[in-house]
Amino acid sequence: MAKKSMIAREVKREKLVKQYAERRAELKAIVTNQQLPMEERFRATLKLAKLPRNSSKVRLHNRCQLTGRPHAYYRKLKISRIALRDLGSAGQIPGMVKSSW
Repeated sequence: MAKKSMIAREVKREKLVKQYAERRAELKAIVTNQQLPMEERFRATLKLAKLPRNSSKVRLHNRCQLTGRPHAYYRKLKISRIALRDLGSAGQIPGMVKSSW
């Protein structure tokens, strides 16, 4: 089980990303538009830099929804390999059987 503070930090980042997504996209569109004057693009860059760092989508990290584990994460299932193995062994995932030889 991951530390509660790490899980809470990730939840906070997700909330900030959703909150600032539209504003961030507008500013990025201005910055990348080569047709606009340089001064306007520079002002947009400064505004973008003033936004909270954690509002950037790049700072998000995938975590297991059951345990909060950050490594060995299956995107399709949104759980870690360890949680997947436990659920499979308990028979809670249809069609999955833990193999042994």
